[in-house]
Amino acid sequence: MHDTPAPGDDHRAPISFIRKHIFSLDHKVIGKQYYALALFAVFVGMVLSWIMRIHLGWGSYAIPGLHFLSKTGAPGDVMTPEYYLQLMTMHGTIMVFFVLTTAPFAAFGNFFLPIQVGAEDMPFPHFNMMSFWVTFVAFVVLVASFFVPDGPTLGGWTQYAPLSAVGSVAGPGQGLGVVLWAASIGIFCIGQLLGSLNFITTTLDMRCKGMSLMRLPLSVWAWFITSIMGLTAFAVLMPACVLLILDHVAGTSFFVSSNEVINGQLLPHSGGSTLLWQHLFWFFGHPEVYIAILPGMGIVSHILITNMRRPLLSHRVVIYAMGTLAVLSYMVYGHHMFVSGMNPFSSLAFSFPTLVITIPATVVVLIWLGSLYGSRLRINSASLFALGFISMFISGGVSGFFLAQPAIDIMLHATYFVVGHFHLVMAIAAMFGIFAGTYYWFPKMTGHMMNDTLGKIHFWLTFVGAYCIFMPFHYLGIAGNVRRYQAFTDDYLIALIPVHKFITVAAAATGLVQFIFLYNLIHSRFWGAPASDNPWEGTSLEWSTATPPPHNNFGDKMPVVYHDPYEFNVEGASSDFIMQTSPEQLNNPHEEK
Repeated sequence: MHDTPAPGDDHRAPISFIRKHIFSLDHKVIGKQYYALALFAVFVGMVLSWIMRIHLGWGSYAIPGLHFLSKTGAPGDVMTPEYYLQLMTMHGTIMVFFVLTTAPFAAFGNFFLPIQVGAEDMPFPHFNMMSFWVTFVAFVVLVASFFVPDGPTLGGWTQYAPLSAVGSVAGPGQGLGVVLWAASIGIFCIGQLLGSLNFITTTLDMRCKGMSLMRLPLSVWAWFITSIMGLTAFAVLMPACVLLILDHVAGTSFFVSSNEVINGQLLPHSGGSTLLWQHLFWFFGHPEVYIAILPGMGIVSHILITNMRRPLLSHRVVIYAMGTLAVLSYMVYGHHMFVSGMNPFSSLAFSFPTLVITIPATVVVLIWLGSLYGSRLRINSASLFALGFISMFISGGVSGFFLAQPAIDIMLHATYFVVGHFHLVMAIAAMFGIFAGTYYWFPKMTGHMMNDTLGKIHFWLTFVGAYCIFMPFHYLGIAGNVRRYQAFTDDYLIALIPVHKFITVAAAATGLVQFIFLYNLIHSRFWGAPASDNPWEGTSLEWSTATPPPHNNFGDKMPVVYHDPYEFNVEGASSDFIMQTSPEQLNNPHEEK
């Protein structure tokens, strides 16, 4: 922990426009840059999903202007099967990496983690600046694949070998498109590693006086645990991407076995393993699920406590449960490979921890629900989206019990059932966490309040729309609808087309609702009602400084922490809440000393 700035530290506010707003070293500006990138990326990903859904509901429909994206992929504005897979790949990659990882972790974490621990900035501000711009370059490289002759890759966000490793002989999008995809994700990993180093160091070494580990808010704990996961998970994915590129450009055979024949051609590769890519990817891929969801769990906990006006049933148990989820996430990755010909004993070995990992997740949910019981929850946009997060997390998590069983998973793995499961438990739940954090912290970030009425309308329409879109996926999967099919010509699939049309209409309507949020965000930024320093009457350190915070977060005087992060309704206290920086003495036997 630190008391005063280190000798030689320069915390003077920048003067030039470039240093202040573009190549900024201020963690708050970098957090806003990450948020802006994620906001742009989510609308790109949403438009791609609209195009895909229209094609699934009305396969022969000519989508006006689609040929501008790809003349070969959409001749006459009608999508080809290959182009559908290319759009699906880009949608999944953009959403997983540049939205679900970027917004709740990199954006909110960059802005609020240093403030919540009482630090003036990140310890490595140049690394922090690099982390954003490296991530931005990764996004540009990925989007650039739309403009290469064969278009983007069509291997899905998982890019399974050997098709992803053999080059253009495998078909459209499998040449330069794969190289650009792998380069983009490899660059993205570098950015996340730089960010994770900053997060870990800030949490361990930059805490202000009195800020013990158990006095950290749950949001900080979530970002801290996530950064540890990112440091190990992205360190595995990055070299895997390098090896994939080498298979394309250097003639290596890391992921291509001997005597592979594709499209009638015997490939000049030997000695590789197609399953090696799956092992490397899913060793990253399943922790990535929790890299996306753990920040949301911390943000939701933080918001619920403030709006319930009382702490959770157990602060420590939530921390231990999140840590347990992080550890177990590395032990269950094999359940993504049940259909790969895995030895039945290995399947059993991965099935058991897959069931066990539901225990800490259930513990957190029960603590949320038990804490909500009997509370007088303040109903606002942030608390509603926090409740929506819990609902989506439960609904998506329940279907995970089915997929943990190898015998059932083998039947459901390649169907829409899995698509519905991971969209609810990972994508939509994480998005609700992002929305909750936005409505809650927007006043502190900008100095203006968002329109709460518009926020509530946004919540209810999004909440209903999300269930209309993704719950029918489970029905489609049980009916045998194979994922990644772009047309339903088999007799048993024709009867499912009306379901796809319903989902498409729901997706279009729910997507349009997000423009309410966009309008609210932009309008409130410039013309919203002025926000006070502590509009929600919170207790953690971000509410003890000015709105928006000054360049060095706390002005000329560093904070000193005297209390736990969530002191609400303490007997004998002078008010409903006690700030962490308040020197008021409390008769609280459970308070961390």
